[in-house]
Amino acid sequence: MRSDQTIVLTGLQSKSDYPEALRRVRFYDRENGRYLIFLTNNVLQPALTTAKLYKLRWQVELFFRWIKQNLRIKSFYGTSENAVRTQIWVAIAIFALVAIIKKKLTLELPLYSFLQILSVTAFEKVPLNQLVTGADDEEARTNDPNQLVLFTL
Repeated sequence: MRSDQTIVLTGLQSKSDYPEALRRVRFYDRENGRYLIFLTNNVLQPALTTAKLYKLRWQVELFFRWIKQNLRIKSFYGTSENAVRTQIWVAIAIFALVAIIKKKLTLELPLYSFLQILSVTAFEKVPLNQLVTGADDEEARTNDPNQLVLFTL
């Protein structure tokens, strides 16, 4: 903690919009080597608690940004806490499974592109290798000893 001050906004517009006193907490973040300044109207909490809360809030913001960028959740199907949590967990599970499949197949294309291919071809009965490479995997299917052949064309 570097400083804990009570301030009043002095700008013409800001003073009329918020005439009450504010608390200015200046905190040194050792992890990133920089100073952070927080403005709050909460004067009851200790300054260190205020700084930690804002830092944790930023982690939540980063988590939701990651969700928006990677999980492609455009809207939530429910509004209850349970519905939102369930949808996020399902999206994370799918993301993890696709990342595992991508790694096992040693694919060079970006994960986002692989997700795009899977979303477009979700209901097609095509082997994943064929989806990604475009090559016909007919030989691999016919030489599989566990695969029964009904017709020989």
